[in-house]
Amino acid sequence: MLPPTDGELAAVVRNFHSARVLIIGDVILDRYVSGAVQRLSPEAPIPVLRPSGNRCTLGGAANVALNVATLGGQAILVGVIGDDPAGAMVERLVADTPGITPALVRLADRPTTSKTRFMTGSHQLLRLDEETTAPLDADGAAAVLDAVGQSLAAADVVVLSDYAKGVLCDGVLEAVLALAARDGRIVIADPKRPDFAAYRGATILTPNEHEVRLATRIDAEQDTEATRAGTLALAATGGQAVLVTRSAKGLTLVRCDAEALHLPTRAREVADVSGAGDTLVAALAVALGAGAGLPEAAMLANATAGISVGKQGTATVSRQELLDELHLADLMETDRKVYSLEDAVEKVADWHRRGFKVGFANGCFDLIHPGHVRLLSEARAACDRLVVALNTDASVKRLKGPTRPLQNETARATVMASMAPVDMVILFDEDTPLEAIKALRPDVLVKGSDYTVDQVVGGDLVQGWGGRVLLVTLREGHSTTGTIRRMTAPAV
Repeated sequence: MLPPTDGELAAVVRNFHSARVLIIGDVILDRYVSGAVQRLSPEAPIPVLRPSGNRCTLGGAANVALNVATLGGQAILVGVIGDDPAGAMVERLVADTPGITPALVRLADRPTTSKTRFMTGSHQLLRLDEETTAPLDADGAAAVLDAVGQSLAAADVVVLSDYAKGVLCDGVLEAVLALAARDGRIVIADPKRPDFAAYRGATILTPNEHEVRLATRIDAEQDTEATRAGTLALAATGGQAVLVTRSAKGLTLVRCDAEALHLPTRAREVADVSGAGDTLVAALAVALGAGAGLPEAAMLANATAGISVGKQGTATVSRQELLDELHLADLMETDRKVYSLEDAVEKVADWHRRGFKVGFANGCFDLIHPGHVRLLSEARAACDRLVVALNTDASVKRLKGPTRPLQNETARATVMASMAPVDMVILFDEDTPLEAIKALRPDVLVKGSDYTVDQVVGGDLVQGWGGRVLLVTLREGHSTTGTIRRMTAPAV
């Protein structure tokens, strides 16, 4: 099966608003104290920082929720905060973020986990961690499970964001996995435990290279070893997939029912990897919640993480940034829309399996004019995917004469592939596209209104398998032949 284009992935992104994600785990407050260093302390060989800025952001499970909301999904956040200023700041940040519904448990005897980084420029001088990693006591665990029980019905996907701070202790983890299985929810577990069997029942496990090495004793640096490590991890969890994140080497998706998929990183530059794992897990969850399959969700997560690591500090990625990245890559690779008939058959069959209505238009398209633009726009409006079949140069010469085409088939295919309504371009050498129509079996056959339905080549076939013929009204005065005639007419 051919991989989806970035244009197809963008269609999933536009549906991110439908994703409902429940995030359960260790909520962290990230503080950044920034300033200038101009001297060393006389008391010890350490830099003296003069602070000029102080900001707080959501970290840990709260950062996953923030990323879900920024991508356009709906997040529900279950976690623990303390009865302290850091906890109050977490509540304020969550309340100020559209798209996050809080279900936070406040425990008076447990501090809010917070990490304070002291920075000068992009350089980190020191990190101060204020936390406890003790497992929740019985009352705390019961309160978290009560919040999960009240929130689970409103979510399609559950993310277990485990930072080993004690919230996802044995009792909570086992109970959450059981509740999610009972309700048929997709569960993504971002693990911190070295024994992956603790996450048995999770649908997808997302360890990084270091975590999978600790759990499986396999160095996942190479593709083959990453596949072996992912396979062992999958056996431990009994789930559907393991997605191994491998930093600059990209991702490896190991599934129980398919070959491993290795995705190279899409990052163009790396400024900071802080929080990139949270961004990836959030994108994976939102994509699955929006109806994507596992490979498509992994590709979108990979693209989102690639944007994230290009930013300084713990950073989120917006839905629009992801769309811009996908559209940029699509514009840079318009030749990916040009298919051989053999590959086109496979791609169109995949579109049909996914429930897409496929349209088909054909012609020489020697010089694109407003009439063509209207035809393509109306054709695309009548279907989910539009295939345009172009006559080869030899075919055009037979139909139009020895002086045509004005542009060769490569140029015409490149121009057609750059047109927004067009999803696929193929070439045919025959006088008519009948063989291509038989092979692709489109649902909508499009021609100009200068034809009648019974004159459209292949129209009877398309109608025979339940499709329809669409005749588009052409704009008067617009044709390639007319344009050429005006260009070559003698001046008066």
